[in-house]
This record gives sequence, C-alpha cells and structure tokens, in this order.
Amino acid sequence: MKKYPTLIAIILFVGISCQSEFTKEEKAQLQIAFHSAGENKPELQKALNEAPKEQKHAVAFLITNMPGRDLTSLTADYILENTRVAYKAREKFAWCKELPDSIFFNDVLPYASINERRDNWRQDFMDRFSPYVENCNTIFEAIDSVAINIKDIVEVEYNTKRKKADQSPYESIEQGMATCTGLSVLLTNALRSVGIPARMAGTPLWTNMRGNHSWCEVFADGEWYFIEYYPDKLNHSWFLADAGKADPEKPIHWIYATSFKKTDLSFPCVWDENIKYVPAVNVTGRYIRLYEERLANSPLKEDEIFVDVVLYKKHNDNEDTRLSEKIMVFEADKQINFGYSPSSVDDLNKFLKFKLKKNTEYVFKFDNGQGEIVEQPFKTVDQAEVVKLYQN
Repeated sequence: MKKYPTLIAIILFVGISCQSEFTKEEKAQLQIAFHSAGENKPELQKALNEAPKEQKHAVAFLITNMPGRDLTSLTADYILENTRVAYKAREKFAWCKELPDSIFFNDVLPYASINERRDNWRQDFMDRFSPYVENCNTIFEAIDSVAINIKDIVEVEYNTKRKKADQSPYESIEQGMATCTGLSVLLTNALRSVGIPARMAGTPLWTNMRGNHSWCEVFADGEWYFIEYYPDKLNHSWFLADAGKADPEKPIHWIYATSFKKTDLSFPCVWDENIKYVPAVNVTGRYIRLYEERLANSPLKEDEIFVDVVLYKKHNDNEDTRLSEKIMVFEADKQINFGYSPSSVDDLNKFLKFKLKKNTEYVFKFDNGQGEIVEQPFKTVDQAEVVKLYQN
C-alpha cells in the first residue's frame, strides 16, 4: 500500500507527458500543481483528461494558477462545469469570441475573484443575465445592461449589516445585502457570465485616510474601465478624486486589480490580512492619469485658475531632484486639497495640478524630509502658473 502514492504520481506524470498539446512549461507547472494537490490530484487529473480538446488549455490554466486551497478541494465536475459554460458564453457572444486567450482565461474563465466561498454560480448567472444582453450590438451596451439591471436581478442592496465583507455570490443573495466587496464579487461574476472580461479593483486605504473601497473593472476595445454595482457611466464615480490622489510610493495607498494568473503582487484583503494568495496588478498610475485628465478638462469658473506644483530636493550642484511627497493646500486654517508631486521618474511635463481661486493667499504644507511639516505661503495671480517648492 505504501507504493500507491508513488504509483499515482507516476501515472499522473505520464498522463501529462503524453498530452502533446501542452508546452514543456505547461507540463512542468501542471506537475507542480498536482504535487501540491495531495489527495485531490485525481480530481484535477480527471478534469484535465475529460476536458474537450479545445478546452484543455483553459483547464490547465485554472489548475496551474488556482490557490492551494482550491488545488486540495475543487472537484473535476466543478472545474469542467465552470469551463464548459464559460466557453458557451464565448461562442454565444461576439465580444467574447473576439477576445485573445490571455484575456478570456484570466478575466472571463475564473470561478472566483478573491477568497470568497466557491459557489457554482456560472450557469445560473448566465441564465439570469443572458436575456439582458442578447440584443446588445456592442460590449459597451452589454456592460450597461448588466450594470443597470443587476440590482433587480439578484435583489441585493448595500448594507453594512451583512454577515461579512468577503461574501460569495449566493451568501449575498441569501441575505439580500452586501458591502462594496460582496457587491463587486456579484458584479464581476455577472459580467463574466455573459463573456465580458471583468475583475475586482480596490485600495486598502485612501490617502485621505477614510478607509478602503472595492469596485469592478471591465475590459472593452483594448482598455480597462472602472464601474460599480451602483453604476455611473464607465470611468465615472464618486471615488475618482480619491483614487487619483493615491500615493504611488506607498503600497498601502495603491490601487490594485485582481488577477487569476499568478503575479508577484497580492491583492490586499483588508478583511483578513493573512490572505496572500489572491494575485494582483498595480494599476495606481492609470487612476492618477484619469483623475488628472478629468481635472485638466473640467471647466474653470471665472475666478479660478490652474496651479501646477512640483517639489524638488535642493542640491549644491544646482541639479535639483523632483520628489514625490504629499502636498497639502490650505486657505486660512482650512485644508482645501492635497495630492502627490511627481517623482524623478515621471515625465518632466507632469505636475501636481490644483484648481485655485485667482488673487488668493494659500499655504502649501509638505514634509521637509526629516518628518517635520513646513509651510510655504503663496498667492495666486490672474493666470495659470507653476509653483516650485523645495525640500531643503
């Protein structure tokens, strides 16, 4: 009996090796995953063996990227059902059929977003949401249709009395309530069920120190856009100004987006900081850019101007270095705005932009490099200008 585990391992290895459709790298990754699966290896091997030929790479993607908790627990039936229905959406909806495998595998196919309970939601959600997108001519129309109708379809509302933050789809539906994380899981799954690439995004802590937040992103026409369970139009929401003031130097203030494919970064699960198995990508720069574009394109009132700010570290050789630091703007004793100045690696044309009143006295406050806040008085004029601050 002691030889059986070794025998099973050999059989699994031979099974993988004989499948010529896999690359050498895929075979190596599968072998590692099977080894990590322990007693659940036969279920994963069964999923791989029974998958239709055109779906084998998708099943292999799931197996080689799923976290350890899933390697040791998910059944072949669960994996095959999830994959089968995802491919049904790919065939049914033109926007999904056109996706490259890299996007389809990572942002449509996955059965989970974070650490939520693994519900078997895909067929149910496809049945619920397909009628709302079948007559849509573009992916943008489909996104709008899902987002506008989801609240009525699943009957879940925002409520802080929910049992926990990281609820699965059916945990939220059973309670009829969820907070931003649970709502984002719901919306992500709803979008994926009809072949729309979607993922969760969020920050562990806004730079204004007012807590965390989670939302969704969708991929359309080669770009990622953000959207919430209670939707505005794409890339519009109350939180853009907060996201646009993220600190690119401090991970606690970054904007993260989830990934199913393994990365070198983990999504910050603030409800359980011990969870490190949810892969992520850093998308902070995109939110800063979106906010700066929105600010630059917003109309000025008659008494307003734009002031561009940059902070330097002064050197004796006159080669000053730009520094990324928090710059606060005060009018009298009231802080009216803040942001982060561009660093030495940013484009030289990039500045921290504030919308201020003409001919008004302000005070810029920032760290002097030694943990002390210094103040720099400043009075605006009648036209846009650049303000240079120095950290001595």
